[in-house]
Amino acid sequence: MDMKSIMKLGIILVLLFGLQKCLYNDPRELNVEFVPEMVHSVPFDAFAENPNYSNGQTLQMPVEGTIARGFLPEYSDGELTEELAGKVLKNPVENSDKNIARGEWVYRNYCQVCHGMTGLGDGPVTKRGAPPPPSLLSENVKNMKDGQLYFIISNGKGNMASYRSQVQREDRWKVIKFIKTMGK
Repeated sequence: MDMKSIMKLGIILVLLFGLQKCLYNDPRELNVEFVPEMVHSVPFDAFAENPNYSNGQTLQMPVEGTIARGFLPEYSDGELTEELAGKVLKNPVENSDKNIARGEWVYRNYCQVCHGMTGLGDGPVTKRGAPPPPSLLSENVKNMKDGQLYFIISNGKGNMASYRSQVQREDRWKVIKFIKTMGK
């Protein structure tokens, strides 16, 4: 190919691209839609009526027995008592600096407001009239088994509320590892 042919080809390409710009305003817009029903589907709001289901509702209940990911059942209500938990439940978390550090982080975020950073039961809420919790450094708490402490954290006791819905299962065990290191 000589130089004139290359020039003509270049001019033709520039004209074609220019013509495309004139014909289409938005170059990002698709020229052809393949299966347009998928591109322009009919959305249904969660609480809107939906003729596609027999009950006419868009939002469907999960199948009975469905377990949300990360929330495997621990035990049935009434099946386990605090004393039995101390005998049956064993701490699956190993004693490592990483696990104890995570336990300390969770303790600082959820427990220290009542129990205080030293575990003596002198947290900030006790200075505002809330009854102080028992000291985590007392012989009674030190003699508790991990399973018993886990049961109390999960279900609450006395004025302490349940932390089952706020603190992940593994993090509860890590808090117990951290509590066991307090006062040493």
